[in-house]
Amino acid sequence: MFYSLGLGEIYNISSMTGSGTGELLDAVVESFDEEPTEENTLPKFAIVGRPNVGKSSIINSLIGKERNIVTPIAGTTRDSIHIHYNQYGHDFMLVDTAGLRKKTKVKENIEFYSVMRTIKALEEADVVILMIDAVEGIESQDINIFHLAEKNKKGIVIVVNKWDLIEKNNKTIKVFEEQIRDKIAPFTDVPIVFTSVTEKQRVLKVIETAQLVYENRKRKISTSKLNDIMLPIIENYPPPSIKGKYVKIKYVTQIAGASPMFAFFCNLPQYVKEPYYRFIENKMRENFDLSGAPVQVWFRQK
Repeated sequence: MFYSLGLGEIYNISSMTGSGTGELLDAVVESFDEEPTEENTLPKFAIVGRPNVGKSSIINSLIGKERNIVTPIAGTTRDSIHIHYNQYGHDFMLVDTAGLRKKTKVKENIEFYSVMRTIKALEEADVVILMIDAVEGIESQDINIFHLAEKNKKGIVIVVNKWDLIEKNNKTIKVFEEQIRDKIAPFTDVPIVFTSVTEKQRVLKVIETAQLVYENRKRKISTSKLNDIMLPIIENYPPPSIKGKYVKIKYVTQIAGASPMFAFFCNLPQYVKEPYYRFIENKMRENFDLSGAPVQVWFRQK
């Protein structure tokens, strides 16, 4: 059998053995036009969560058309789908992902690879939008996904979907928020948005909040401002002494990183214990807008 590629050459391909297919593919690849690829610098927001929490539905609602398939059957979305969103003054990439089930429930090879692609999408995102089912509440798998995003130093927004199905009173939201923050502690400075995608309630607020978290994650604070605010706090509440030794913190500065990182230079960094790290992080969050962004605090020798 003969195939003409328009390359001035004819290849004899055996339909029985596949002989010559390598040469055919080499010739096809050589004919491709090489185009320079530019790195996509747009913010990337990945929507993740367990199956059937409304990930594809919220994207369809945002873009105003049925771009992604939505069914009650878990596992409909198998691959990560990237969509350029450019509306209402926002410009970023939205990533729809396959639902993440517990490892013990992942039995098919195709689902295993779907899970791996979802994790890869999470690792490449700037902000992770974690969707939770309001009816089922926050479950262990939601917490696992949250900690995976936190471990990768991603900005995080929690979206509680199907809020229209919940019987509410004036304390319902507060109680629900407290339950969530209790389970994701100690990183609790995370915005929580209550939505109903089917009723189109607070859908735009999700991306507005994600945009704010993205900006918080990139936030740069000048050394002078950090020292003006943090040093008086440290002077009033210094690290506890250990064996008669006192930690003296001299100054603080921000370190370059994907998420906010701060170095506190002192004489005895080895004596600063975990509770004081938490104290400093909390004070940083009280005084600077870092909601949704993981914060790293380091004590270094000076």
